[in-house]
Amino acid sequence: MTGAGVLVVDDEPLARRRLVRMLAKLDWIGPILEAKDAAEALRSIAETEPDILLLDIQMPGGSGFDVLERLPGRAPVVVFVTAFDHHALRAFEANAVDYVTKPVEPARFAHALERARLALEGRAQADRLAELAETVAALRRALEDKPRLRREFWVKARGDYQRLALDAVTWFQAERDYVRIHVAGAAHLYQDSLAGIERSLDGETFMRIHRGAIVRLGAIARLRPAPFGALIAVLNDGTELRVGRTYGPSVRARLLKP
Repeated sequence: MTGAGVLVVDDEPLARRRLVRMLAKLDWIGPILEAKDAAEALRSIAETEPDILLLDIQMPGGSGFDVLERLPGRAPVVVFVTAFDHHALRAFEANAVDYVTKPVEPARFAHALERARLALEGRAQADRLAELAETVAALRRALEDKPRLRREFWVKARGDYQRLALDAVTWFQAERDYVRIHVAGAAHLYQDSLAGIERSLDGETFMRIHRGAIVRLGAIARLRPAPFGALIAVLNDGTELRVGRTYGPSVRARLLKP
């Protein structure tokens, strides 16, 4: 088979360019198109009917799930490009649709595209549609499982995606529509709310001490009294964080108990 058309769907221009460069090295790939969001992807799929869809999941204005559930007509072979954690990856592995994780490794990408090529040659359209529906359902179940505790975060660093192991995180700081994740000697912005991150953390390891801060308990070196009965949490690296008034009683009960 030669000349398979591919649509790359990702809201990050750098991510799209990297995928396009890797696709261009495959001699059986034909025209390569790009889309920056779900709406643009659906228009391009309807107009060009690509053979293969490289699909990001988390995008503004509509997720990759929305694209799959609204596919017009012919179903392409889908390869997910995702920063999902291991819980969701198990759902991918249980189905025929392949995936690559960010940052995308060339060898893993080549393997996924080879599977896509074989699937394109060997699967009927009806089977492909059924597999897509099954995959979307499995992914939604995996993402909605409670509790779903974090083990890592993927953050952007110099245009690439960098893995931050949860074990390395000392505290989380609310910053407008983002959360700043603090690790030893560095801090990274992550698009989520502090409340959303709190729901995914182990309460035995992390504790909210302020409306704008969640701290690893093991990173607290000492508590220092402050005026008017307040507390300052001093971390192992010397960082000082004020304990919010409403959080003071729970911090005292948990850390200062006999």
